[in-house]
Amino acid sequence: MWEGRGLWVWLLFLCAALGGVSAVMQKAHRRHLSLHRHRERGKEGQVLHRSKRGWVWNQFFVIEEYTGPDPVLVGRLHSDVDSGDGNIKYILSGEGAGTIFVIDDKTGNIHATKTLDREEQAQYTLTAQAVARDTNKPLEPPSEFIVKVQDINDNPPEFLHGPYYARVPEMSNVGTSVITVTASDADDPTYGNSARLVYSILQGQPYFSVEPQTGVIRTALPNMDREARQEYDVVIQAKDMGGHMGGLSGITEVKITLTDVNDNPPKFPQSVYNMAISEDKVPGEEVGRLKAKDLDLGENGLVEYRFVEGDGMGVLEISKDSETQEAVIKLKRVRRFFSFLDYETKKTYTVKVEASNPHVDSRFMAWGPYKDTATVKVNVEDADEPPVFMLPSYTFEVDENAPSGTPVGRVHAMDTDTSNNPVRYMIPRYTDLGQFFTITPEDGFIKTTQPLDRENQAWHNISVSATEIGGHHQDAKVRVNIKVKDVNDNAPEFATNNEVLVCENVTPGKLIETVSAIDKDEMAHQQHFHFSLAPEAAKNHNFSLKDNRDSTASVYVTRKGFNRMTQSIYMLPIEINDNGSPPMSSTNTLTIRVCSCDSKDTILSCNVEPFVLPAGLSTGALIAILACIVILLAIVVLFVALRRQKKEPLIVFEEEDIRENIITYDDEGGGEEDTEAFDIATLQNPDGANGFLPRKDIKPELQFPLRPGLRPVANSVDVDDFIKTRISDADNDPTAPPYDSIQIYGYEGRGSIAGSLSSLESVTTDSDLDYDYLQSWGPRFRKLADLYGTKDADDNS
Repeated sequence: MWEGRGLWVWLLFLCAALGGVSAVMQKAHRRHLSLHRHRERGKEGQVLHRSKRGWVWNQFFVIEEYTGPDPVLVGRLHSDVDSGDGNIKYILSGEGAGTIFVIDDKTGNIHATKTLDREEQAQYTLTAQAVARDTNKPLEPPSEFIVKVQDINDNPPEFLHGPYYARVPEMSNVGTSVITVTASDADDPTYGNSARLVYSILQGQPYFSVEPQTGVIRTALPNMDREARQEYDVVIQAKDMGGHMGGLSGITEVKITLTDVNDNPPKFPQSVYNMAISEDKVPGEEVGRLKAKDLDLGENGLVEYRFVEGDGMGVLEISKDSETQEAVIKLKRVRRFFSFLDYETKKTYTVKVEASNPHVDSRFMAWGPYKDTATVKVNVEDADEPPVFMLPSYTFEVDENAPSGTPVGRVHAMDTDTSNNPVRYMIPRYTDLGQFFTITPEDGFIKTTQPLDRENQAWHNISVSATEIGGHHQDAKVRVNIKVKDVNDNAPEFATNNEVLVCENVTPGKLIETVSAIDKDEMAHQQHFHFSLAPEAAKNHNFSLKDNRDSTASVYVTRKGFNRMTQSIYMLPIEINDNGSPPMSSTNTLTIRVCSCDSKDTILSCNVEPFVLPAGLSTGALIAILACIVILLAIVVLFVALRRQKKEPLIVFEEEDIRENIITYDDEGGGEEDTEAFDIATLQNPDGANGFLPRKDIKPELQFPLRPGLRPVANSVDVDDFIKTRISDADNDPTAPPYDSIQIYGYEGRGSIAGSLSSLESVTTDSDLDYDYLQSWGPRFRKLADLYGTKDADDNS
């Protein structure tokens, strides 16, 4: 690079103000470019020189959204080495170079060819350089600069999170914060007032206000009542340019809901309520309902009810239906049997009901008491009442095994109506299925009908019905519980009946079992059991028994050397006595089994084993042999069953002397059109019968000539003689099979003039055919000729 040469960069930018355009040059920071040039001064050494540096403008400005017809001049680059002869070429590179920003390579003017948007990209970094036009060699080092897009107010404020929903308690003080709304402006907040926002309220006065700078919405009216109005629609505007004229604005909606507080007391719609109930209603029966209204919601609208005074507080009770928030008045549930409603005694009851809020807001206590009262009058209506028992239930006791007819107790009921009708008693059978008790209908005395067993049933729970005689036959029932008192009528017995296992090598004096007893009778604390050996076991030398005097006994071994091959089970009878009144005793047998044990008295086996296994075979081998035998037996049985099911052969052997087979069939011949069933030509051509006609089903071995004199005359039409001849030939032919050849006809030809061959309807069927020729067929067709030929002759006569 040439010595003393530098690059001067001039910034030219345009500003639009009041419709005019003026060129302003601004001076930026001065930057020194490191440029070193080496020059030879001979062979003695080198001298370092610093070249002159020009001023470098490192920032250009261009206004965004310029819509003029010509490209915008951003600035101009000029080097002091440029003498204006066109030998210098200016090159521009970097962001948007060649597309957005173009440079005149001769003059160095930089223009913006497209409309720029600061919100898309706020600045561009470019690099400029001056090179020789002919050689493209750099004349100056590259210089980097920034083109900043200057903001204009082209973006309105936006509420990115709208619409808004807010809640504030009713009756809030003025200035209570409701919600903060925030708008954003895409313009440059550091340049001018394009992004300076001011908030204002367009809709919602005088109830709410908004702070201009922060966007905080506050209440502006005191004592806003939710019961009067619950929701408010507020419209907030955000305007840039500090709210001045010409600024852009955006709006959003805010739906504000007043939440409930307990600012309303409960109130009865009326001061006096009249109710009525019949005197025969039972405790717990509903008398009536009333409700106090509270305009508040949820927990603030809950109402509690109570009686505060009145003569009905002893017979009435009040509760609340949680679903309907109503006060429910019922007959009081008390532990007494008499009905507390009696028309003959008292006809009207009065109570005062108070309704109050359980949750009261202390801020509104000064507004008055949060409660209200109403008077309830209950009128008792007369009714025909059933008899009433003196007690709600009865409990009696009777001794076990008491004889039939033993008194148990007495129940008593009376009619409380003014008529005071007599009462009849009975025991419903479904409550005393065993019929253990009976009751006197007139006075209610209960007695047993059979002895009772406490061990079978300790309690008997029955019902007694009292029915009013006369009137409407009202009845009432009462529960009677009868306890069967225990007597000592069961002998004690072992508590468990488990076998006692003892080793063969047990040592004498060893404790092998501790036995205890149970008794089905009621066991009081002073009851004890005494154990002793039965008289038949008194001389027993194997085992001994010791009574522990705590209702248990210990069994000991008195000898050694047990052998389970000799005796494996020992029976030890033990007598057990109780101290009841009268005392009871029983003899129970304790089973003792001798087992094989190891040296540590661990039981190995308690079963008797065989001494020698046959032929030294093991148990597994014996099981295998038995399985083989069972399999062989199964094969034999299967073979026999198959032999029995084998079918007889269909071919008749020659050895069998079978003369004929008769086959029953009910098929009807095929008629004249069936030419395959039988060769009718034999009957139509008598010449075919001359000579021997061989059979088609077998091959004859011998042929015998027919007897002379039996053949019919040629061209004879005597069918009877022809048939007789054929029968004779068949009977004397030794080559014919011993059974008749039968042709089954399964097809009857259509269009046969003969119709059906059945004889069932032949007698009654009208026909125009002449059957007189049957008379000439011989004696075999005489019957047929009589049936048809005679009938026709009679009809003609």
